[in-house]
Amino acid sequence: MSRPQATVRRVGRRPTANPESEIFRGWMDGIPNSSFLIPNSYRIPRMAKPRILVTNDDGYTSEGIQVLADALEGLGEIWVVAPNREQSAVSHALTLDRPLRVERLGERRMSVDGTPTDCVAIAISNLMGGDGPDLVVSGVNFGYNMGADVHYSGTVSAAFEGVILGVPAVAVSLGVGEGLSFLLAAKFACEVAEWVLDKGLPHDTLLNVNVPVGMPLGVKLTRLGERRYTEGVIEETDPRGRKIYWIGGGRPVWEPIPDSDFHEVASGYVSVTPLHLDMTDRRSLERMREQAPSWVDSVGSEEG
Repeated sequence: MSRPQATVRRVGRRPTANPESEIFRGWMDGIPNSSFLIPNSYRIPRMAKPRILVTNDDGYTSEGIQVLADALEGLGEIWVVAPNREQSAVSHALTLDRPLRVERLGERRMSVDGTPTDCVAIAISNLMGGDGPDLVVSGVNFGYNMGADVHYSGTVSAAFEGVILGVPAVAVSLGVGEGLSFLLAAKFACEVAEWVLDKGLPHDTLLNVNVPVGMPLGVKLTRLGERRYTEGVIEETDPRGRKIYWIGGGRPVWEPIPDSDFHEVASGYVSVTPLHLDMTDRRSLERMREQAPSWVDSVGSEEG
């Protein structure tokens, strides 16, 4: 099955002054910037304000995306293109079986009757015009996106769609509980966005940010963690005696792995995890090459 194609020139502009955000100022102090720099050919400085595309999977009317868009205003020209209703856990789904409709709700503000990935694809290829955005920021999601959950997340997938189309991206999620603050998460997202606009990101890479409930103790660079659900699927019976199933039940249990997103967020820190589009397990690939399985290059080798 083919998917829509879009040609986007990778660009990078230096940001204007960032709004005051003393909580996270200097969050990258002491971390080598060289590991995050992209080739000069991918960083074309311009005098114009950067264009930032904001989207999410909680829907256009969610508090998280509204606060995020407001926080980013000081960095450049903000475009909000988001689903017209909640699209949580839709992963990287594209709508290919029907046309999509866009509702214009204000200047550079639009909702789409589709998935988060649809929103990014349409915004970059059609709605924004010109060179497209310099950065995609997805969030602020109501609930964490850590570990294997990034594969289900519409928030993270929207950011990955930006990466696929040649645009640096950041996904931002916030824990749920007493003391949660979308404003706090949005302020940190603004700090990260400014840094990415200035320094760039490696090819095919996004930053996945998770902000804990309450006042963070600091910021940690992390790897994806691991967790399991005690009851992934719950079976019940409807009033007519037919079996029905609920997916997502049970309390998740995370593994206490140092330097993982789960571990650091549970310790009160913001986690920032670089995610790469290429999911190739290179260690397994090399090990299998050394093992030289008999079935490699065997197809078509025998005469019929």
